[in-house]
Amino acid sequence: MQNERLRVAMTGDGWTHASLANAVGVDPKSVERWVNLGRTPRRDTALKAAEALGEDVHALWPALRQARAARAISPELVAVYDKRADLPISTFVDLLASARERIDILVYAAVFLHEAYPRLNELLRERAADGCVVRIAVGDADSENVQQRGQEERFGHGIESRCRLALLHYRPLVGVDGIEIRTHATTLYNSVYRSDDQSLVNAHVWGVNAYGAPVWHLRRSGEGGMFDTYAESFDAVWETGTPVTG
Repeated sequence: MQNERLRVAMTGDGWTHASLANAVGVDPKSVERWVNLGRTPRRDTALKAAEALGEDVHALWPALRQARAARAISPELVAVYDKRADLPISTFVDLLASARERIDILVYAAVFLHEAYPRLNELLRERAADGCVVRIAVGDADSENVQQRGQEERFGHGIESRCRLALLHYRPLVGVDGIEIRTHATTLYNSVYRSDDQSLVNAHVWGVNAYGAPVWHLRRSGEGGMFDTYAESFDAVWETGTPVTG
């Protein structure tokens, strides 16, 4: 089977079997076999050829793509819960209460926090007074993405009213040192509740309210892991947000 991608790359830049062979340091017959028989060269040779042609080595020879070894479980995954409703409110409260440096909350509404734990604002004030940076991002009730989420959950305008209620709950915190509240209009794929190097991530599932969707508990163990993925996602959403003022 011919390597059509390699043939096109060579023809487009005027390479011959001999000239590419000379650039890479192999016999022209080897290059001929790469093109006409679909042979795959050794990795170091393939890299030299791809560099000479200005092509991606994996595009020329997909067989060289090495799959990353799968892990049975991420070292950052502490626990997985089938549904958010399976978690007692104390799980969220204890997580936030343990924060010493940072609390991030990214939701559309999550009014269950205030309904199940009326002292939430006091807890956030206490953490901020002790030096925590507290950032809270709630959904903009008037945004198309929030309204679309309501249709997907099959709750109609319910999510819009919940967003407004969430903002009403958090509004007494506006202006408190160390606490900032923003509204966001993004498509939210997960709700995130972060406390320092731990997070509870509540997945969003099409047609399912968040309380019926899975939650995973993450603890950061190094750079570039699952925890950082969600932390960076929070930062990206935060940058798009609109500050809530008094």
